[in-house]
Amino acid sequence: MTNSAITIQGVSKSFKKILLRGNHTTLKTWLLKPYSLLSKSHGERLEVFSGLDLEIPQGISLGVIGRNGSGKSTLLKLLAGIYKPDTGTIRINGRISSLIELGAGFHPEFTGRENVFINGAVLGLSRKEIEARFDQIVRFAELESFIDAPVRTYSSGMYIRLGFSVAVNVDPDILLVDEVLAVGDESFSHKCMDKMSAFKKAGKTIVLVTHDLPTVERFCELAVWLDGGCLRAQGDPRQVIDAYRQEVARWEETRFQEERSEGVCASPAGQLSKNRWGNGDLEITRVRTLDDRGQDRHVFQDGEDIIIEMEYQVHRSTRDVVFGIGIFNGEGTCGYGTNTDLDQVVLPELPSRGRIEFKLEKPRFIEGTYFLDVAAHARDGHAYDYLSRCVSLAIRSSSKDTGFYRIPHRWVLPGGIR
Repeated sequence: MTNSAITIQGVSKSFKKILLRGNHTTLKTWLLKPYSLLSKSHGERLEVFSGLDLEIPQGISLGVIGRNGSGKSTLLKLLAGIYKPDTGTIRINGRISSLIELGAGFHPEFTGRENVFINGAVLGLSRKEIEARFDQIVRFAELESFIDAPVRTYSSGMYIRLGFSVAVNVDPDILLVDEVLAVGDESFSHKCMDKMSAFKKAGKTIVLVTHDLPTVERFCELAVWLDGGCLRAQGDPRQVIDAYRQEVARWEETRFQEERSEGVCASPAGQLSKNRWGNGDLEITRVRTLDDRGQDRHVFQDGEDIIIEMEYQVHRSTRDVVFGIGIFNGEGTCGYGTNTDLDQVVLPELPSRGRIEFKLEKPRFIEGTYFLDVAAHARDGHAYDYLSRCVSLAIRSSSKDTGFYRIPHRWVLPGGIR
């Protein structure tokens, strides 16, 4: 047990549901009957955790990932003692400090100096220990000129800097972090990460809740994935993140299929005529995006094969049919377009009904949402059937470069080092 920084056994946590009644809409009604706005849900409770077990070893950095509402922040507040579990036990081995709601205990009428001493005492430091760390706290927060001013006069950035500085300078054994590294200006964010790295090198235990998956993969030795208050996976960050991303892709695919309108186009039926033109000699009757197993898909990982399938029907005989495709980003910029004529593909005589496939082999798109134009036209450009933005597809990637397409590349450093 001494090798564990945190031990969670059989922890359950729920909250009573309280709803706002919809028939109070004015300030007057609230002032006259403030509590009549609240409607109890007849004892109904929202369960966040039920029988959660988790052991966090000393000296490791743990990343906690999951969708909104999965229980991540509730877990940190349980560890910080802000919430108490309904059942089960939480054992903490060492001094704990939290970066959850920075400056939540500050009194607005007190000065920064007074709040440092109050906050330090709350975190378990004696007055002598706070005095020894005081200059370091103020210097890190960059508030030397404002430390004796009431904190109500502070900007939000100053408030956050002081809260962060107090939390990280009390020399905790365990640090709880909830998405606060994204706050403040760029310079202060760098200081936050440097301080986190110093904690890690010193063998401190860090529990980091974040949606920034690359940070978890780069910074943490262990990751857990929470889903609906349940522990879905734990272990190596790359494996846990990969499993989470696959599940997110399935969620997005399911949602897209539920929302997707029937027919060829992803646009509402009323917009079909606006996004389509041609003389109708050949009609594209269906467009789908498939994976390499032939499964209908909307969400793809970067580098995954994508098949664009077009079904067609010939209404009047045509001898010079050209099938084309264009790929656009959300701003309507064409990133790539080609057709069977440009690619020197010789089409046989087309049956009255058929299909043609265009396969993107291991494409390296930048993460984002893209839209497809598909067309059948004559060699002189005369359209038989042109469908604009008829299908959307989403690309997910761990890389965060910008643009449209990831060009194969490498960096060569001075001295020929690659």
